[in-house]
Amino acid sequence: MKVLITGSSGFIGSHLTAALKHTHEIYHLKSDLLDFAGVEQEVLNEQPDVIVHLAARTEVESSFYEQTTFSQVNYVGTVNLIEAASKLTNLKNFVFASTMEVYGWQPISDEVKFHGIPLKPVVFDEKTNPNPNAPYAVAKLACEKYLEYAHRCLNLPYTILRQTNCYGRKDNDFFVTEQIITQMLKNPDEINLGYGEPYRNFIHVDDMLDAWKAVITNPEKCNNGMLFTMGPNNPIKISDYVNKIAAKIGWNGKVNWNTKKHRPGEIYWLNSGNTKITNTLGWEPKISLDDGLDRTIEFWRNHLKE
Repeated sequence: MKVLITGSSGFIGSHLTAALKHTHEIYHLKSDLLDFAGVEQEVLNEQPDVIVHLAARTEVESSFYEQTTFSQVNYVGTVNLIEAASKLTNLKNFVFASTMEVYGWQPISDEVKFHGIPLKPVVFDEKTNPNPNAPYAVAKLACEKYLEYAHRCLNLPYTILRQTNCYGRKDNDFFVTEQIITQMLKNPDEINLGYGEPYRNFIHVDDMLDAWKAVITNPEKCNNGMLFTMGPNNPIKISDYVNKIAAKIGWNGKVNWNTKKHRPGEIYWLNSGNTKITNTLGWEPKISLDDGLDRTIEFWRNHLKE
């Protein structure tokens, strides 16, 4: 099976390339996604069986200050790729990396913000109504809608994965888990973080890759416009997450909260499950949060010593 991957140099893309290269023919899109003619020519020349669309700007916070760039890259670039893919006659699936951020504001978010821990934790799934609250998330949901249109009108096969917070990075400490870990390892006395009140759920990169492989290798089970949330259902308050990591590292310093730039429209509750993808493809997360954090901490502890 020939798999065309966009964003192959990114976090998931680079790991997925390594995971598939021995069992699939991998092609990495070279054209700028905003160059429709170039994208179309490449796609038609290569005639992939599956397109995996990972390329995107993913720093949610930055999207509030670079709105136009995020909209162009994440939405217009995706539209160009979809239109090119629709001209393929033997495409088995177009797999799109969406995000749990599309759920955005929900009533539970205000309950958490104003009243603390919710009495009954809510698990977002494929039936939860999206209400994106960041330019990044708005663009991702727009891409989902364009895929729906292309499926109805152009017979494009597709699967959408609404990914949750993934951790286990080995080359980037911008995102929350790696940022907390590396700050603690570098600074024994104090670290600077943003909000401690929001709740998030987390998935280890190895589980995420297994989910992607399950979708890619089973197009006939999910290419009819399926949408999957990925879970796992393990919501944790960011301040508690920081305490968990500190205990594992043995860090006893001070956390300076609210030192980051204010994020407009902060979402205080994001948590998803994986029932549908498990029932459809047999995939489920296997790595516990504790085990995944231990692996990530060990890597960064050794890496920072080099």
